[in-house]
Amino acid sequence: MPELPDLTVYIEALERHVRGEVLERIRISGVSLLRSVDPPIATASSKQVLSLRRMGKRIVFDLDDELHLVVHLMIAGRLRWKSRGANLSRRLGLAAFDFPNGTLILSEASTKKRATLHLLRGEEALADHDRGGLEVLACDVDTFEAALTARNHTLKRALTDPTLFSGIGNAYSDEILHRARLSPIALTQKLTDEETRRLFTATRETLIDWTQRLRAEVGDGFPDKVTAFHPGMAVHGRHGKPCPDCGSPVQRIVYAANETNYCARCQTGGRLLADRALSRLLKKDWPRSLEELEERRSSGA
Repeated sequence: MPELPDLTVYIEALERHVRGEVLERIRISGVSLLRSVDPPIATASSKQVLSLRRMGKRIVFDLDDELHLVVHLMIAGRLRWKSRGANLSRRLGLAAFDFPNGTLILSEASTKKRATLHLLRGEEALADHDRGGLEVLACDVDTFEAALTARNHTLKRALTDPTLFSGIGNAYSDEILHRARLSPIALTQKLTDEETRRLFTATRETLIDWTQRLRAEVGDGFPDKVTAFHPGMAVHGRHGKPCPDCGSPVQRIVYAANETNYCARCQTGGRLLADRALSRLLKKDWPRSLEELEERRSSGA
């Protein structure tokens, strides 16, 4: 799912392409995409794009007459800039937003179509879609700590909770926790003051660093290859590969359709965190440390 760095770069590209332009029409082919009926989606036609902004993991197009188009890309939704009047893919295309200078295509590479589009009128209606998470790049450490410790969750869950923190998801939370040298299952209310400050700094640095990296990759173009997996990431999507800091193999915790990646040596003092699927299978044979895991691998166990 595109997160704060990806969405920031999307919005910067959209500002270059459509800010000040008139949205001539919207063509929708995804039957599940449009989630609002009042005002009708046709109301957005012929309206000028006044500004763009991010709201959590949503992209907001501010239009004339206090209208707001709200796009949530979910996991597999992506935006692409094409020539004016570009056709929608029958398999992946969800919507096309036609402008005088080109067409913005919304596609979703998944059999489960989860991306959403709302047309809202007024700031009050828009506020109903705001999950209320804290903008970490616009707060101080005390405000961050208050949000972090509001409930006693694991760090992974807290960072990805949109009601606590805005724009952080599965990918960048892994990178944040690796940079902070903290376990994904550490409890928020058990952190020391030093650990909280470290997490605050790591969160800001990770988001800023990746925004700058992605911005440099896109340049003056459009971000056509948005992905949750980047070669330069330390742990996310790198299960089994060496940690760039210590060389130990990156570990993972699998749950439902998601997984958490971490370095046991850098983040958990060498202790392996129980993976639900594997620990249920191995039971008492589950290795408790990197050393035990390496011993078993060397012995062929």
